[in-house]
Amino acid sequence: MKCTQFYPVIMTDKVQETADFYVSNFRFHKVFDSDWYLHLQSAEDPDVNIAVLDGTHETIPAVGRGRVSGLLINFEVENVDKEYDRAKAANLPILLELRDEPFGQRHFITQDPSGVMIDVIKPIPPSAEFAAQFAD
Repeated sequence: MKCTQFYPVIMTDKVQETADFYVSNFRFHKVFDSDWYLHLQSAEDPDVNIAVLDGTHETIPAVGRGRVSGLLINFEVENVDKEYDRAKAANLPILLELRDEPFGQRHFITQDPSGVMIDVIKPIPPSAEFAAQFAD
């Protein structure tokens, strides 16, 4: 299979609110906008996309209908401290305060209106213990 694009689709009962969250806080814009599906694209990189879908829509098989559960989206950024300050200023929920991890990340975690956790990350050098676990 040759994949031509890959992006997460967030199934929720808060379609517009969730899409607006990514537009307002993570610099996405709408490239398709309906009442049940919105396709969002990063204003900074057209290869970065997220979609938001009404989880009860008929195109979803009945077994898969409902709201999102157990999803964490990672955004790798150039300046995590700046993004953290921006998130705090926007009063976004901060589930994990900004911190350095020995496995090689400086990050914080916030959450969208649908309950999806968002991990905003800047790679940093890992500790010697974790450096040994990375492939060459």
